[in-house]
Amino acid sequence: MRIDRAVALQILEAVSDRAVEAAIFASDQAERSCKDIIAAVERELEVARYDASLAGRRYELVDPAKRHVARELEARWNDALERVAALERRIAELSALSATRPKIDRARLLQLAHDLPAVWNAPSTDTRTKQRLIHILVQEIVCDLDEATNEAVLLIHWTGGRHTELRVARVKTGRCPDMAPSAVEALRKLAGHWPDRELAVSLNRMRCKTGNGETWTTFRVREMRERLGIPEYDPAKADSEMISLMKAAERLGICVGSAKSLVLKGILPAKQILPGSPWLVPVEALVSEEVRIGVQRVVDRRPKVYEQYQYDKFIRLPGI
Repeated sequence: MRIDRAVALQILEAVSDRAVEAAIFASDQAERSCKDIIAAVERELEVARYDASLAGRRYELVDPAKRHVARELEARWNDALERVAALERRIAELSALSATRPKIDRARLLQLAHDLPAVWNAPSTDTRTKQRLIHILVQEIVCDLDEATNEAVLLIHWTGGRHTELRVARVKTGRCPDMAPSAVEALRKLAGHWPDRELAVSLNRMRCKTGNGETWTTFRVREMRERLGIPEYDPAKADSEMISLMKAAERLGICVGSAKSLVLKGILPAKQILPGSPWLVPVEALVSEEVRIGVQRVVDRRPKVYEQYQYDKFIRLPGI
């Protein structure tokens, strides 16, 4: 998605008002340059015609008896005539090229450039339409990876021969920069709510590391907790009004994924002490009407054979 957005921005930038103005200016310069070249070739043709006429007069005035001189003058005359013919062909080619150059409607181009971003971002514009627009502007896009800078390097080959290099930063798999509190801070806030095993899982999920850069285990959590003077988790003293998301899902009769979906939608109240830590659900929220309706919608979406492949208590072997 990052690369798609970056390429889309480059395409919209390529057809922006300033880019179209620059393209029109470049086209006008190219047309003026072509006219200047034709004018220069025409002046060169005028000189070549004069040289050919002079060579012809010299050949006509030579004494026929002097064959070597006549042969040399004739060769020079032929060379001058060939040069005249070559220059005439070049002028014809340049004139034909200038005539085939499309006429630019400045106002229409600027209007199209103004409308394209609106068309591109319109909800009614489908992917196929965007692909057709891209194919008009872009010949190909070559993608490479720069491991040193952790970037995706895109080389855009535009229609017309121009190239643009675009670099897009890559995101490392599993990197969660917003979920990396210090291990001490996380332990102080979570120790009273979860046993050591759950704390180790949560610390690893939040990408917290030990002082040696290692992952957390139950033993390491217990050791750190005792060093900080934090008491051990006691189920009897735990807040009985809050339960884990897994236990809430069991009570509601749905899977954990569906329960988390209800949490993210705001239907099932829940809180996280720290980003990345387990969810805590108030027990009283499980009997609310809104949660009941949300759970019923989840149940209604289940396939008809849901019971057969979700709750089998025994392994079924073929033929039994």
